[in-house]
Amino acid sequence: MELKDRAAIVTGSSSLTGIGAETAQALAAKGCNVVINYVTNEDGAAATAAACAKHGVDTLIVQGDVSRDEDCRRMAAQAIDRWGRLDFLVNNAATTKPIPQDDLEALSGEEFHRIYAVNVVGTFQMTRAAAPALKKTGKGAVVNISSIGAFVGNGSSMAYSASKGALNTLTISLARVLAPEVRVNALCPGGLLGNWTRKIMTEEGYQRRVQEAETDFPLQRAVWPKDVARLAVWLCEDGNTMTGEVFRMDSGMHLR
Repeated sequence: MELKDRAAIVTGSSSLTGIGAETAQALAAKGCNVVINYVTNEDGAAATAAACAKHGVDTLIVQGDVSRDEDCRRMAAQAIDRWGRLDFLVNNAATTKPIPQDDLEALSGEEFHRIYAVNVVGTFQMTRAAAPALKKTGKGAVVNISSIGAFVGNGSSMAYSASKGALNTLTISLARVLAPEVRVNALCPGGLLGNWTRKIMTEEGYQRRVQEAETDFPLQRAVWPKDVARLAVWLCEDGNTMTGEVFRMDSGMHLR
């Protein structure tokens, strides 16, 4: 599929080296116009937009919290007003809070609801807002950024891994109801390195992850945001027979 002059929204794309920003840049490199979304990191969104603009595409920076339905609808409307179409949606916006898995008392119901509001409900609301325009193209695609935690039940917190499990189920449900005009798939990175991981781990823990990736993973390499971005763009561009799929990408970590 030719991506030149098509249009995409990438939520949570304001961290220049994060999955969202890398995906926005990878789409831009293919000639796709792109919405850069942020909640509080306006400077990061501007930097991502500037990096995308170097590829000669049009960019639109939109502040919005995907846990708010009105923000999702406004984001989709602004993209359509700008380009008259919407072809792709990458649901990358996510949140977590590091809480030890075995400390059940440290995880409150309120924290569960906060994480689900962004990671699950936000993805649903954003997809619902974009769906009419995506269906109109006849070849729309949604890529949800999930996590290997959905399969193994660990990670930054029990609420986070549970939310990603729910996101995988949501992916299958949306794929069923949006077919045949729109494909919906999810990517589940594991062994991820980069800013997101560094923010939720101690430096000692992060360096252990680096060492583990290089020695214990079957492919002896970590997964980086650029790896996720490349596969997300491939699903938009070339995954024409794939929908309702949930892809593990963890350098074989699950094989151990």
